[in-house]
This record gives sequence, C-alpha cells and structure tokens, in this order.
Amino acid sequence: MIDHISTYAMDYPKSRTFYDAAMEALGYPIQMEMVTTWDEEFPERRTCAWGPDRPVFWLIETLVEPTSRHIALAAADRAGVDAFHAVVLGVGAPDHGAPGLRPIYHENYYGAFALDPDGNNVEAVYHLPV
Repeated sequence: MIDHISTYAMDYPKSRTFYDAAMEALGYPIQMEMVTTWDEEFPERRTCAWGPDRPVFWLIETLVEPTSRHIALAAADRAGVDAFHAVVLGVGAPDHGAPGLRPIYHENYYGAFALDPDGNNVEAVYHLPV
C-alpha cells in the first residue's frame, strides 16, 4: 500500500546520524542523497532515503518545526529490534520503550521505541514467533 514515506528534520545532521544508525541495524542501506535546489526559499535543503532495494523512507531537512509522528520500521527478527534499540540509544536517542513483547497488539508483537532528534516516536517491530 505505501510506496514511500517522509519525515522532516530541523537538525539534519543529528537526525541523519540517528537514522543512519537505525537503518544500518535493521539492514536498510542508504539508497539516495540529494540537495533539492528547486525550492527558492530553501535551495540547499538536504534529503536522503533508505530502503531494502529502493528509496522508501525519506529524511527531509526543514526550517519549520515538524509535527511529531510515529514511525514503525520492520525488523528481520527480534535480534534486529534489540540491535535497533541499542544503536539509537548509543547515538543519544531518548529511550521510549525497551525491547519486549507488546501482547496488547498481538501475542508475538515484539517492539522497541526511541525518540528521534525531532521527537518522532520511532519503533522497530517484529511480528512472528521466535
């Protein structure tokens, strides 16, 4: 259903560090980087995207404080959820929920949460039994 999605960053380098760590832990390489020179009000706007095989998740620099979002990233297994949580906390992200089962969603829902530099609730999740 979703082809790609974007989130926005006031402090692009700090957010880039967060997402580089998160995406590497989950096995999603950087797919594209560019400066979007077509915006006359912000001609040096930086943007990049990660994904399994094409640009799916975009980080876009902004001058306007973004509205907080919840972003859930698929992990390949529970170890990937654990790795995501460890690396993003390692780059300074605030913990927003340690790795563990969340049976309120379903019996095998295993997730971990952290806040990115713009306050977005970023989760890594795995849905299958161990």
